[in-house]
Amino acid sequence: MPATPHRIDVHHHLAPPGWMAKMIPQNPIRKWTVEKSIEDMEKAAVATSILSITMPGAYFGDAEEARRIARESNDYAAKLVADYPGRFGMFAVLPLPDIDASLREIEYAMDTLKADGIGLLTNYDTKWLGDPFFAPLFEELNRRKLVVYTHPTTAKCCSNLVPNVPDAIVEYGTDTSRTVASLIFSGAAIKYPDIKLIFSHAGGTVPFLVERFLFQAKQPQSAVHVPNGVMHELQRFYYDTAQSFAPANMAALTKMVEVSQILFGTDFPYRTAADHVAGLRECGFTAAELQAIDRDNALTLLPRFR
Repeated sequence: MPATPHRIDVHHHLAPPGWMAKMIPQNPIRKWTVEKSIEDMEKAAVATSILSITMPGAYFGDAEEARRIARESNDYAAKLVADYPGRFGMFAVLPLPDIDASLREIEYAMDTLKADGIGLLTNYDTKWLGDPFFAPLFEELNRRKLVVYTHPTTAKCCSNLVPNVPDAIVEYGTDTSRTVASLIFSGAAIKYPDIKLIFSHAGGTVPFLVERFLFQAKQPQSAVHVPNGVMHELQRFYYDTAQSFAPANMAALTKMVEVSQILFGTDFPYRTAADHVAGLRECGFTAAELQAIDRDNALTLLPRFR
């Protein structure tokens, strides 16, 4: 590994105490500490990790509790950013599905905590991100021209479908595709062009569904929402490498988008940064392309880390 840390990890989880207390004991996130984050970063020359909480976000069934957990989690992340200058950034969590409280949390996170962007899940209570329910939220995200990182979760329809196969193995990639389809075919993608959207895990199954997306775009009910074409929207989104560093994943993704849209992400603590560095080296990228993925592409979205 290079002696000087340079990589920027846009998919790196933390576990604030109040949020972590809600996790089941078997979840690896329960063993997270900031020291373990830094140790993993240093093994793979990661200079900066952008912190976010993973699913199920801040909402565990009670709206007031969600507001408290979101605020506590964002304050906790902001303290880590301050205590470890340059090592961490943060994508703030929102108390969705409470839209009004989420708008207030955006204001607090961006104006007071100086967050690097907002973290969203791919769905909330059977609604994917292109649903009109989220319009007030997306109008504010667009007005502020924010970076919005998305993380998949399991849809209510589709939990524990395959025996002995956790939802994360199949459903997470599928739900990313659902929310991308929702954004594109609802017209939200063109309505909010100033949001910089990051999709986890190389876009889930989206690279394998491109032909079907192109077909759907020809249907009258969908064509009106994609005046610039499906590929125009897909190619302006960003996609991280978390748990998607196999040659097959990257071959499909790079047939869909330019390398400029790919960001280094690790899904720590569920996987290590070293896994991703080693895997990406086997994907046929040039040294210049790896430099872009590792760092330079992220700097177009997060220039303060220059």
